[in-house]
Amino acid sequence: MTFFVFAILLVFTQSKEPRFTEQVIDNNVSIGYGLALGDVDGDGKPDIILADKKQFVWYRNGDWQRFVLAENITEHDNVCIAAHDIDGDGRVEIAVGAQWNPAETSNDKQSGAVFYLEKPTDVTQPWTPVRLHHEPTTHRMRWVKGDDDKYYLIVLPLHGVGNRNGEGKAVKVIAYQYPGKAKGDWKMFTLDESLHLTHNFDIIQENGKTKGLYVGGKEGVLFIPNKFTAANGKQMMRGMDQPVGEIRTAPSKDKNPWIATIQPMHGNRLVVYSGPSATPTVLDEDLKEGHALATGDFLNTGSNQVVAGWRNPNSQGKVGIKIYAPGAAGQWESFWIDENGMACEDLQAADMNGDGKPDIVAAGRATKNLKIYWNETGK
Repeated sequence: MTFFVFAILLVFTQSKEPRFTEQVIDNNVSIGYGLALGDVDGDGKPDIILADKKQFVWYRNGDWQRFVLAENITEHDNVCIAAHDIDGDGRVEIAVGAQWNPAETSNDKQSGAVFYLEKPTDVTQPWTPVRLHHEPTTHRMRWVKGDDDKYYLIVLPLHGVGNRNGEGKAVKVIAYQYPGKAKGDWKMFTLDESLHLTHNFDIIQENGKTKGLYVGGKEGVLFIPNKFTAANGKQMMRGMDQPVGEIRTAPSKDKNPWIATIQPMHGNRLVVYSGPSATPTVLDEDLKEGHALATGDFLNTGSNQVVAGWRNPNSQGKVGIKIYAPGAAGQWESFWIDENGMACEDLQAADMNGDGKPDIVAAGRATKNLKIYWNETGK
C-alpha cells in the first residue's frame, strides 16, 4: 500500500484559516460505497471501516493496515455499513448491507441483504455474517439509541417493493431492535411507509440524546421521533418539500441550527435550511452527482460548517470536496478540501488523532481511493 502526504492551504476571509493535510490510505479501492468510523480493536482510537464492492474492510488507526471483515457474502455488490459501540466494551458492533441491485425492486432474493457481523476474539480475523430480514434495494443503515435506551439498527431501502421510477409502493423504513447477541430475537418495527426514493437519513441529537431522524426522499424531508416501537409523531418538515438525496443536521451547539441537503437525489444543488420557517439558502449549484455530506465546527469558530463531496466531473470538469462556512451578513463562503482528486462516494467526519478537531475521511468511486484530510486549522 502506498502512502502520500501533502498540504492543502485554504484561504479564509474570516477569523479562521482552513488548513487540511491530505493522506492517501488506500489507492486501490474498488468503489467505496460507504464509510463508518469507530474503534474496532479497542485501543481508544477510531478506525476506518469501508463497504467496498465485494469486501467489508477496516483500516487500523496508526499504521492503517487493512483487514477484511467479510467478503463475497452476496452475489451482487456490498453497499452500506453501520458501526457503533453498543455494549460499552470500547469496540464497535457492525452491521452491513449488501446484494445491491437497485433496478430489481420486487425479488428479495436478488435485491437487498442485511447482516450483523459477529466479531471474533481476534478482530483482525474474518467476522461471521448473521443474516437478518431485509427489503429489496437496502441502501443505508445506522445504529441509533431509542427513547427506551435500547439500540436499533435503522435500515433504509432506496425504493418500495415493486417501485418503478419512484412510483408505486413507498419505502419501508425499518428499526431492528438489537437483542444483545447476534443470533437473538431481532424485533422489527416499521417506522414509515410514505416516502419514495429515500436516499439517506440523519440522526438528530439534542443535549447528547437522540431526538429522532430526518429522512430525505422524493417528497422532501420527514421527521421520525426516537420512539421506535410506536410509529407516531411523524411529520413532514414544513418548507422542505423538494426532493432530497443527502441530508445532515448541524450539531445542536450551533447558535443558528440548520439542515444541509443535496437536491435532488444524486443532484447538483447544496441547500441549507435554517430558522423556524425552514428558509432555504443555496450554497452551490455546480455539484455533479452530489453524494456525501458532513457537518461540524471544523474551523473552531463556535458555528458549524458543511462539507460536501460529489463523484462526477462538474461544469468545470472537476470532482472533489469543498467546505462551506457561514460568513458575515448571512453569506457563505466555499473552499476546496480536495480539488479534482476525490470522486467522492461517501465521507465521514471525526477526530481521528485526538487533537480535538474533526478530520475528514472520504472514499472515491472513479478515483478509487481512500483519504484522510487531517484538520490542521489554526496551526
